[in-house]
Amino acid sequence: MPRRTSPVRPLLTAAGVVAAAGVAGVGYAAGYEVRSFRLRHAIVPVLAPGAAALRVLHVSDLHLVPGQRAKEAFVRSLADLRPDLVVDTGDNLSRMDAVPAALDVLGGLLQRPGVFVLGSNDYFAPKPKNWSRYLVEREGPAKVTSPRLPTQDLVDGFEAAGWLDLDNARGRLEVAGTSIEFVGVDDPHLRYDRFPAPEPARESVPPADLRIGVAHAPYRRTLDAMVADGADLVIAGHTHGGQLCVPGYGALVTNCDLPREHVKGLTRWHADAGDAWLHVSAGLGTSPYAPVRFACPPEATLLELVPRR
Repeated sequence: MPRRTSPVRPLLTAAGVVAAAGVAGVGYAAGYEVRSFRLRHAIVPVLAPGAAALRVLHVSDLHLVPGQRAKEAFVRSLADLRPDLVVDTGDNLSRMDAVPAALDVLGGLLQRPGVFVLGSNDYFAPKPKNWSRYLVEREGPAKVTSPRLPTQDLVDGFEAAGWLDLDNARGRLEVAGTSIEFVGVDDPHLRYDRFPAPEPARESVPPADLRIGVAHAPYRRTLDAMVADGADLVIAGHTHGGQLCVPGYGALVTNCDLPREHVKGLTRWHADAGDAWLHVSAGLGTSPYAPVRFACPPEATLLELVPRR
């Protein structure tokens, strides 16, 4: 009689393979990819025909803890790019004592023209929680019970370097011969956003060559308002690119009401009032209590703004 094979052994073998793959995946996500910093490049056709190209460096979501040497070295190296403009879309901090470290590692970039907005982790320190909660979509405002961070020290440092604070504000800069008008909002994830009213037109001030919207969290209401305001390009962060992605499928969540296809990189945002280019950074860090990335390495992006086709 043929020997009957027990189904237990194959099941145990399969379970062991799955468990080993899970351990290897977590090891890769927490041990390698979270420190695998990349510089992305994107070409954005937003300038008038014949205009000279502009190089805009987008940095976001440092979530800095002093002593993160690999991250600090990468951010310092970005100053060697000598961009025409730096756009910082918030969440620079992850600990009460992180402001001096953030200003230090951004020091070379602070010597370039720049603009910034704040994110929730520029106001409140992250706190321990089950990292799997990140996989639960949240479209409403965040409920914050964490300690307040020294936000004003960060703002003072940025402004002392000449960077323009765009939290619920408008501004204008001349960058490499191009007049850029900015509109920004404070963090929509905290419901701190108050879209600034248009400034009255003045005959003595010619129209800007380019209009850019800046926000930390790319909620639909914010993007639609910026498109309606006439933005040619909107720049945001917050999503971490999904942070945990599935190869061939992409991000599982965006941590706001942004559709997954816009979770990172350069896309076109369509609103009732028109459309605009949208760049969302996958960011450079994570919460110190969820230090993993999978199929979504940390990044900064050099946007090359060129004439429209």
